[in-house]
Amino acid sequence: MSDIVNEAVKVLNEKMSGGLGGTAKFDIEGEGCVMIDDDGARAGDEEADVTLSADPETFRGILEGDTNPTAAFMAGQLKVDGDMGMAMKLASVLA
Repeated sequence: MSDIVNEAVKVLNEKMSGGLGGTAKFDIEGEGCVMIDDDGARAGDEEADVTLSADPETFRGILEGDTNPTAAFMAGQLKVDGDMGMAMKLASVLA
């Protein structure tokens, strides 16, 4: 497992402020995947309601609050596959 995935799991678990009501997966290009559900974040690559894909730099920017996820999506830096409503809910849970 990559350092980026390990760091992401730690940071996401600190940011989680409520239940997600579903599953989400961050697919970090060349690094691995992070699963998020009502129990928090963990390394893994399973089926999810929504999958968000980005390169490591974009993902780190989103995680650190330097990159707006919506702007990254509109610029094609963040791809969303699946339940767009779940992606929006994920953004509010992590705020």
